[in-house]
Order: sequence, then structure tokens, then C-alpha cells
Amino acid sequence: MKYSKIKSVLALLAISSTLLISCNKTEKNEVVTEAPVETVTNDVDDAAKQDTIKITLNGNDKMQYDLSEIDVYEGQTVVLTLNHTGTMPAASMGHNFVLLKNGTDLEKFEAEAAKNQKDGYIPTDTSEIIARTKLLGGGESDTITFQAPEKGTYDFLCSFPGHYSMMKGKFNVK
Repeated sequence: MKYSKIKSVLALLAISSTLLISCNKTEKNEVVTEAPVETVTNDVDDAAKQDTIKITLNGNDKMQYDLSEIDVYEGQTVVLTLNHTGTMPAASMGHNFVLLKNGTDLEKFEAEAAKNQKDGYIPTDTSEIIARTKLLGGGESDTITFQAPEKGTYDFLCSFPGHYSMMKGKFNVK
């Protein structure tokens, strides 16, 4: 008798376990099939919908920016942070970010900037500049906020003497 009771209890446990496992599988399947379908959106569309875009640009002791192109949308508020990731001081390896208006002659701009050390190598005539950071030494950062200009492709560069040949890029406004 004891053996038949044990056998019955074991059979009940086996049936209960099977039912419990199959119920869990069903519930899991139902959850998966009833879960809302995630809509995949294009990152470009998301970026265009943002009122503000945050950009981080790094410059190092090898006279290099880590970005050669920056994409934004017309009218967006741009919050740009420039980090000088090197260790050299501003006097010998200073970096900045200068966004120039279309049609600016880069060589002429650089020649004028090189004459103005006291103002962080920014020319006295700033009419060609849309936005700029201050000149930074190793380990320093500067954040600026400005409105993206009208659609087009603009040049950005570091105005420290001789740097613009390597530290430059395109600022694409869509």
C-alpha cells in the first residue's frame, strides 16, 4: 500500500510539474508575442527632431582632432565641448575650435590668427567666425553653445599657428 501511495504521489508530482512547466512556457510565449513591437527609427530622423545636439571634440598633443566631420541640422542648438586630451601647455600646444563662415580663406584666416597671440590666436577681425572656444592647454576643456547656421558645409579648425593644416574638418548643416 505504501508503494502505491508513493507511486501516486510521484505521478501527481510529475503531472503537476509538467503542467507547471507548460504553463510557464505558454506564459512566456504569450508575453513575447503580446509585447509591443518596437519601431526602429532612423538615427538621422531622431537627430533632426532634437532641439539641442551635444558634441564632444577631442584634440591631442599630436595635433589631431578625433572628428573630421560634424553633422547637425539647421537651427539646432549646438552644445560643443572641446577637450584637450594631451598634457602640453597652451603656450606650446594650444588647441581651440573655430567654426568659420562659408567662403573664408583658411590660409588668410590662419595668417591673421597667428599675429594675435594675446587673444588666443583669434584675428582681431572676427567677422568670419560663427563660433569658437577659448585656447586650451593639456587637460583643459571648454563648452560653447550656438545655433547651427543655415544648410551648408562649413570649415572648422584650430587657429594655433600651424595647426590648421592637420586640425580641421567639415561642419555639415543639413
